[in-house]
Amino acid sequence: MSERQKIINIAVIAHVDAGKSTLVDAFLSQSHVFRENEEIVDCVMDSDEIERERGITIYSKNCSIMHNGVKINIVDTPGHADFSSEVERIMKTVDTVILLVDSSEGPMPQTRFVLSKSLEQGLNPILFINKIDKKDARIDEVVDEVYELFMDLDANDEQLDFPILYGIARQGIAVKDPSEVYGIAVGEGTEILKHTPEGLGGLNINPLLDTIIEHCTPYPDLRDEPTQMQVASLAYDDYIGRLGIGRLTKGTLKEGQTVAVAKEGGVIEQAKIGQVFVYRGLQRMPVKEAQCGDIVVVSGIPNISIGETICDPEKPEPLEMIHIEEPTLSMNFMVNTSPFAGKVGKFVTSRHIRDRLMKELEVNVGLRVEETETTDCFKVSGRGELHLSILIENMRREGYELAVSKPEVIMKRNEEGKLLEPVEEVIISCPDEYSGSVISKLNIRKGLMLEMSSANGYTHLSYHVPTRGLLGYRSEFINDTHGEGTLETRFFEFEEFKGDIPGRQNGVAIAIEEGTCTPYAIFNIQERVQMFVEPGTKVYEGMIVGMNSRGDDMEVNPCKAKKVSNMRAAGSDDTIKLTPPRVFSLEEALEFIADDELVEVTPTDIRLRKKLLHELDRRRLRNQMSRK
Repeated sequence: MSERQKIINIAVIAHVDAGKSTLVDAFLSQSHVFRENEEIVDCVMDSDEIERERGITIYSKNCSIMHNGVKINIVDTPGHADFSSEVERIMKTVDTVILLVDSSEGPMPQTRFVLSKSLEQGLNPILFINKIDKKDARIDEVVDEVYELFMDLDANDEQLDFPILYGIARQGIAVKDPSEVYGIAVGEGTEILKHTPEGLGGLNINPLLDTIIEHCTPYPDLRDEPTQMQVASLAYDDYIGRLGIGRLTKGTLKEGQTVAVAKEGGVIEQAKIGQVFVYRGLQRMPVKEAQCGDIVVVSGIPNISIGETICDPEKPEPLEMIHIEEPTLSMNFMVNTSPFAGKVGKFVTSRHIRDRLMKELEVNVGLRVEETETTDCFKVSGRGELHLSILIENMRREGYELAVSKPEVIMKRNEEGKLLEPVEEVIISCPDEYSGSVISKLNIRKGLMLEMSSANGYTHLSYHVPTRGLLGYRSEFINDTHGEGTLETRFFEFEEFKGDIPGRQNGVAIAIEEGTCTPYAIFNIQERVQMFVEPGTKVYEGMIVGMNSRGDDMEVNPCKAKKVSNMRAAGSDDTIKLTPPRVFSLEEALEFIADDELVEVTPTDIRLRKKLLHELDRRRLRNQMSRK
């Protein structure tokens, strides 16, 4: 039998913005994956358009490099809690994880989550303290905090004996002693501005790669065993259809091989493999045969799903199905019924929306879609606001039009029949002068303070807050802290229902007729209303055009024109000064709306509207509610 290639699989895990994708850039650059004349972009693994715009990783992705004769498969994972179902699955496909921690922030809530998943799988992590060139770096304290986190998560002795490396991922530097970097990173000043992941001043990423090879035993040679591969993620190719991705744990997989697919409930089906791919650099390369230990992509099984095991038909050995955590938020996706419906979107019917949601279910396992009593509305549940808003944003860019309701928290009942609701762990850092306002708002939202400390002019708060209480709070928090605070959340657990939480305090201004907004009308309205529209915006009856300064809703006419007469004061029209309108992103719009409102999403616009567009209908509903 031919000599088998040595293979180690690693995942890079961390909180949002700790530098995961930047570290993967350094691995790829220093392993000569790119051609010399190839144009290289930052965070090359974040290939999705929305990932690039927002600077976050949403989907876990694979690549591979060679180092000292060993093939290292690298998985870049999302850091945001809403995409944690991606992280849970890939832990089964790797031999170790590189835990990335920022040298000044230290471990954050999501760090705890991704680390706990890797420790549960019995992996022995490698710690990489990143961004050690920061002015406020506190390297020794952060290492102590990581040790405390490992002990909190009941790590065993072997896991606690983790190797520690320090570095600057954007420069492609890893060292075993932080002092090796100071002469380059701090002393020279100008050199550090060259943000290239190719190394600097004779230092490079090799110490980290060497540590991976020393720390991990390459995957054992199990080529003689019966084939066994569990599908950990899915992809789709327009030409060859659905693709299953996972680690080949035993045996080999060949093009055209007949296999058994073990599904949930003990069902076993026969199937035939189409093509087999492995990763070389960033490319998915077709091969005749894949060997155990490698991360493999297979085509030809149209109904393959996550958690299913591809086995030998003679000796099927299914692996335990992958458990995915339950969704915590739901919202209704509806057909757009506004007067402007169908003017810009290509896909506007309930059939279009249903087909798109079913397609999303094939690859997005953290999502759940349920039919409702009406055919033009679907209840969609996910892991958080960002998880659902990314789906809506993708649909919008693909040409879909739809209306979505306010996100609602998914409640549970325990064995005694008590109502339970999801609670989030919240970590906040804000300037001392704004901490009073933050504490006051979180207390109103039924938050429970766990810890409070102050250092260098900043207050650090740790809270448990019901998920309901955090809906709509993020934009308030940004205003209260003047944009200087940071707020990180992570699902904690289900706790007993905390009681009523006050919603939005302000009413809204609602347009009373269809037309085009005029400067004259907006000027007269803006004294009492924060406007969401500007002159020239087309509006319709029932559309929300601003936020009232008081608690009740107000009907306004933003299309009212100035009466024309033959008398005119010179230059009087030029003196109208309008306050710039508030423009909503999709997430901000979802946070802002109340229960009787919707967000209308089209490829070109995001509008806010009342569910009932006519004022008479809204008044009738209010009267009915008051009688009950």
